[in-house]
Amino acid sequence: MIRAERKFVLDTNLFIDGFRDRAAGDELLFFHRLFAPFEFLSAVVVHELCAGTRSKADLRLLERSVLTPFADRGRLVTPSYDAWVRAGQVLARLAREDGLALHTVSRAFGHDVLLALSCREAGLTLVTRNRKDFARIAKLAPFRFEAPWPTPSS
Repeated sequence: MIRAERKFVLDTNLFIDGFRDRAAGDELLFFHRLFAPFEFLSAVVVHELCAGTRSKADLRLLERSVLTPFADRGRLVTPSYDAWVRAGQVLARLAREDGLALHTVSRAFGHDVLLALSCREAGLTLVTRNRKDFARIAKLAPFRFEAPWPTPSS
């Protein structure tokens, strides 16, 4: 039995893996079949997916197969003003306390901080294969995340 109180957001890396690799694509589709009623799409992930399209045809396919289904069902999560502020504060703390050199931080890491905080704000569990970065973020801003793939009983 799937526990309805658990709601999920998939990280960008899982979509990209699913688009590029048949086995990963099968895992992604299986997850969607099991968890569709409990799955949300983050605007942060939308931004990264759209930025990664290589052609207008890729963008149309992304819109048709991923973006529109989530939008039509009202299953989009957008970071609030507070999430943006808190994300900046977390980055500043990482710079002060962990020696993070902000000028060398990838844009993707900044997006990860924002994604984590918007998941926390919405009470969603992030599913990602990027455990290292999200564990670092969670030390300063606790939120739920797990490696792929959650099971229906988890």
